Amino acid sequence: MAKKSPSHPVAKKTQSHPMAKKVQSHPMARKAQSKRKKPSRPSGLGRGLSALLQDEAAADIAPTRRQGTREVPIEALRPNAFQPRTVFDDQPMQELADSIREHGIMQPILVRPVAGDPNSFEIIAGERRWRAAQKAQLHQVPIVSRSLSNIEALELALIENIQREDLSPIDEASGFQRLIDEFGHRQEGIAKTIGKSRSHVANLLRLLSLPDAVQEMVKQGKLSAGHARALITTDDPVALAKIIISQGLSVRAAETLAQQHSAARKSPSLSARTKKDADTRALEERVSHLLGLSLSIDHKGSRGGKVVIKYKSLEQLDGLIEKLSS
Repeated sequence: MAKKSPSHPVAKKTQSHPMAKKVQSHPMARKAQSKRKKPSRPSGLGRGLSALLQDEAAADIAPTRRQGTREVPIEALRPNAFQPRTVFDDQPMQELADSIREHGIMQPILVRPVAGDPNSFEIIAGERRWRAAQKAQLHQVPIVSRSLSNIEALELALIENIQREDLSPIDEASGFQRLIDEFGHRQEGIAKTIGKSRSHVANLLRLLSLPDAVQEMVKQGKLSAGHARALITTDDPVALAKIIISQGLSVRAAETLAQQHSAARKSPSLSARTKKDADTRALEERVSHLLGLSLSIDHKGSRGGKVVIKYKSLEQLDGLIEKLSS
């Protein structure tokens, strides 16, 4: 029978070697381990909002309830007067309501007290959760109350909504414009704080120059921001927008349509030729054939009109005079 080989003394020594313990307990080693375990912190404009919510990332449902929250009747809350979001899609709202009905609201709603009414609160961030909670027929909702000025309330409401990916381009642009008009922000500053390019901010702001009817099509999702940008410099964006929607044109096709429309506007002679009746065009061809020169007739009904004959050389002009004199 084979004998068991004894454990090697070097192996035992290695496992319990004092240098190993010393290395593990060295302050540099502990510092390196703490660096590896340290979680990353969010950055960007949302840091102000996160700080108010005790430095947690914003979410509709969170695994634990924050300290400092309390339950209040759902009717004690009122919408934010500064809410930039004008469209709340039914399907996502219903999905959120179903989730809240099953799990409850774990992420408190940020509010501020209403002046003169200690039992009422104005929502700063979390209006979607509040609306979904009403659909879910909840009677109580968790809140975090903070004393905020009107300026702070407006700025936080804009920031919270601007950072949401499902905010419509028009609502996002309106939020940018309010930051510029009411807080003196610049496009560069807005771009930096929300983590997007300056061109993104500038392109969205240009959408606000479109007619309200076209902006509404964008809000409803009938037109994308790319479609809408193609219409900014056109003379009749509403009509072109309807064509884009009815024909289901891509952004590239919409840009081509807009270019063709602008070219037709800049070339009235081409536009006039397309409006001539068949008899006028037939007469032009007949006279041009007889004279051997290019000719156009601009007939204006009872007001008369004009005939334009084009020649390329003096020989052609002499030949024309001779024919007209004979």
